[in-house]
Amino acid sequence: METKEIQKLIDFIAQSGLDEVNIETTDLKIKVKRYGSAPSVSSAPVSAPVAVAAPPVSISSISSAAPAIAPEPAASNLVTIKSPMIGTFYRASSPETPAFASIGDEIVPGKVVCVIEAMKLFNEIESEISGKIVKVLVENATPVEFDQPLFLVEPA
Repeated sequence: METKEIQKLIDFIAQSGLDEVNIETTDLKIKVKRYGSAPSVSSAPVSAPVAVAAPPVSISSISSAAPAIAPEPAASNLVTIKSPMIGTFYRASSPETPAFASIGDEIVPGKVVCVIEAMKLFNEIESEISGKIVKVLVENATPVEFDQPLFLVEPA
């Protein structure tokens, strides 16, 4: 990734509501965190464990190649089930088994709605409310952040 691409990424994140972004390729790892009003960046080649910090940079134009992902506004009567940890979101315990919770399913407190893999451990995420799943907000086998919305539920 070239310096100009990193600068555009920093500017994009500064204008978005994101607080943290991790990008990992075969050649490079980039972690961007926002503290206060200006983001900071650390990057390192994958083969080297040393991180290099770069100062925040402002660019006047944003490349149209980086689409903005805006969350849908939630209806006032819907409750959000959020991720309690950072990890990889899975809707089922294995590819051969059905999803723990799908759109239209009724859930009750204690029902497992998904699993999140963190450091090779699969953590079952249980519902704390009863209701009906209205929307699944995360794709299967994708990374999730702490407090990221996973499901929208219509309370019963």
